[in-house]
Amino acid sequence: MKVIFLDRDGVINRYPGDSGYVTSWSEFYFLPKVKPALKKLNEKGFKIFIISNQAGVSKGIYSKEDLDLITKNMLKELKDRHIDIAGVYYCIHRIEDNCPCRKPKTGLIEMAIAKLQDAGKKIDFQESYFIGDTIRDVETGKAAGLKTILVFSGKETPGNKNNWKTIPDFTCQDLSKAVEEVIL
Repeated sequence: MKVIFLDRDGVINRYPGDSGYVTSWSEFYFLPKVKPALKKLNEKGFKIFIISNQAGVSKGIYSKEDLDLITKNMLKELKDRHIDIAGVYYCIHRIEDNCPCRKPKTGLIEMAIAKLQDAGKKIDFQESYFIGDTIRDVETGKAAGLKTILVFSGKETPGNKNNWKTIPDFTCQDLSKAVEEVIL
């Protein structure tokens, strides 16, 4: 089974800035071409999981209920466009909590893979990707044995390349271009 793991902020929705957070549905804006790109992935047989750090919850900036409402509305809008998201996994902990599910650790991906295995499905790592907008996402994907695509629609920029500790397999302007790379 082919799987795409996606970061959320900066990949699916507008990046809120380095110290910013999407704290409510009114602050959530889908990036251009995201919905058609996700639809293409579904049509090509990919299972899609969203994997995101959301430490704003543990920092008290927004509540778990706020995060759940954002997720519920995001999924409803995607479902209305006939886009299936197989699962959404968040780590709500801060860096200092040393949580095993906080990216760049692979706990959230392991949870998603376990869900697939429980359903009797096996992931094809040669055909599966992690797409994110930070080097942390690239590190996460590589640690999980996935191909990685860094998109420049959020935090990271091509100008920072000399500072990257981990090199992505591919770089693309945004999710739409990343999907074109995946389905070639």
